[in-house]
Amino acid sequence: MVAMTNDSAAHGASLKTQLIGTWIYVSSTGKRDDGSSVPRPTMQGAVTYTADGRFHFITTRIDAPKYASSDPTRPSADEAMAIASGSIAYTGTYTVDEATRTIHADIETSTFPNLVGAPNQRRIVKSISADEMTFTNPRTPAGVTLEIVWKRAK
Repeated sequence: MVAMTNDSAAHGASLKTQLIGTWIYVSSTGKRDDGSSVPRPTMQGAVTYTADGRFHFITTRIDAPKYASSDPTRPSADEAMAIASGSIAYTGTYTVDEATRTIHADIETSTFPNLVGAPNQRRIVKSISADEMTFTNPRTPAGVTLEIVWKRAK
C-alpha cells in the first residue's frame, strides 16, 4: 500500500510527478532471501529524478577515510578499497510503471560497472509523501533486498 499524504497526491498526481526532485538518504535496511538482516554502514547520499526522465544516485559511507595524499588520483590501496567498497554512484534514465508503483532504471554509467546495462533495475515505491519516500531495491547484485528511506531536499 502506498501512503500519499501530500496535496498533489491527494489530487491524483502521478508517481512520476511526485518523484521529481532531489531526495536525501535517511536510512536503509537489508535482508537476505532467508529473512536474515544484513548490517548496513552509516551512509549519506541523494537521488534526483528529473522531469525529462533522467536520474542520478549516490551513496557513500560517512566514515570513508580521507586520503593521506591530497591527490584524488593517488589513494593508497587500502584507501581505494575503502572508497570503492563503501560508495556507489550511477546515472541514467528512468520510467515509471504507475500501476505497480515501480521505477525502472536504465543505468548508463556507474562506479560499479556491472550495473551498466544490467536488466531489471527496479525500485518499488512503498510510500511517498511531499517530504518522505521509501522504496525497495528488490535484488541487489549481492542478492540482498534493500529498503531505503529518503527525505525530500529543502
